[in-house]
Amino acid sequence: MSYKKLEIYQLAREISIKVHHMTLTELPDFEMYEEGRQIRKSSKSARSTIVEGYGRRRYKNEFIHFLTYSIASNDETRDHLDTLYETKSLKNKKLYHELSDLIDHLGIALNHFLNSVIKRHNT
Repeated sequence: MSYKKLEIYQLAREISIKVHHMTLTELPDFEMYEEGRQIRKSSKSARSTIVEGYGRRRYKNEFIHFLTYSIASNDETRDHLDTLYETKSLKNKKLYHELSDLIDHLGIALNHFLNSVIKRHNT
């Protein structure tokens, strides 16, 4: 099985692409190099740490660490999104809620996936 078939990867990929486009089309120019850069990095980190962890899945403790890092990056992405919306740099309410829902869904899915890996590791 490839990491590309994992629901968590597919969600993280979708978020990273939508966040990237959002920062290019919805934000003021000054945010491209401020909060925009940070949210692009954290959303792409959530995605890439899933991939890196999956590559180390044979070593369960490392896999668990990388999934934990992905959760942290996803949480960071949510915080950056909230900051952009709260400061009115992101004014598109519909897009904000769409991204918020996706990020929340990924967080839940990552936590469930992590818990299943931990359970399998402990048995």
